[in-house]
Amino acid sequence: MGKIIRAQRRGAGSVFKSHTTHRKGEARLRAQDFAERHGYLKGVVKDIIHDPGRGAPLVRVAFRDPYRHKQRMETFIAAEGMYSGQFVYCGRKATLNVGNVLPVGQMPEGTIVCNLEEKSGDRGKLARASGNYATIVAHNHESGKTRVKLPSGSKKVIPSANRAMVGIVAGGGRIDKPILKAGRAYHKYKAKRNCWPMVRGVAMNPVEHPHGGGNHQHVGKPTTVRRDTSHGRKVGLIAARRTGLLRGTKKVAREKSDKM
Repeated sequence: MGKIIRAQRRGAGSVFKSHTTHRKGEARLRAQDFAERHGYLKGVVKDIIHDPGRGAPLVRVAFRDPYRHKQRMETFIAAEGMYSGQFVYCGRKATLNVGNVLPVGQMPEGTIVCNLEEKSGDRGKLARASGNYATIVAHNHESGKTRVKLPSGSKKVIPSANRAMVGIVAGGGRIDKPILKAGRAYHKYKAKRNCWPMVRGVAMNPVEHPHGGGNHQHVGKPTTVRRDTSHGRKVGLIAARRTGLLRGTKKVAREKSDKM
């Protein structure tokens, strides 16, 4: 019997836990309330800050509490072009300006948005990485649904009441600069979690990985495995529908998705 492989040890946490000590808190939209559903609220950007382990900058936005005499500080993901001292408007009747938050049903088709809600009131789940954005494709006013194009290129139908921030996420072009040396990769992943350097399975012994062993570094068996295979064997291409290069079907698939 072999050892407990790396993929299994990760699930238990231990040294694989994410490094969250210096992080600045959860970045999400305001909790939806009466003011946002029927009008708008005005906030002011107090600060633009760096969050360790995240490519995109964050903004601290101060809102007046609509029910108590105090200020509420919210942390949003910064849209490109936001600046400290900027007024940010959140709500159904907010204007269509970069940094404002409003329901996707109130935006015209073709609007570029980020920090998009997947389900109503979840405070932003889609298009949150640096340089990412989603596009409003079409509205169906009868069913109250909106079709959006996600950063992956796939299209998704969501409720028109879901909110999003206007603009693209700041910090774009981050992956255009090559890492070049191991030291930069070390510091990059040190802020995230223990996932670098990654030892290949074929470089291990048979006791440590299903791809290990042999007189030359080779897998020696198909890398696709079943969905219900045992945990210690579940490496490689798990329940792959297809493998290999995409040949000549990309254009046809794109045309089909555009017609839909």
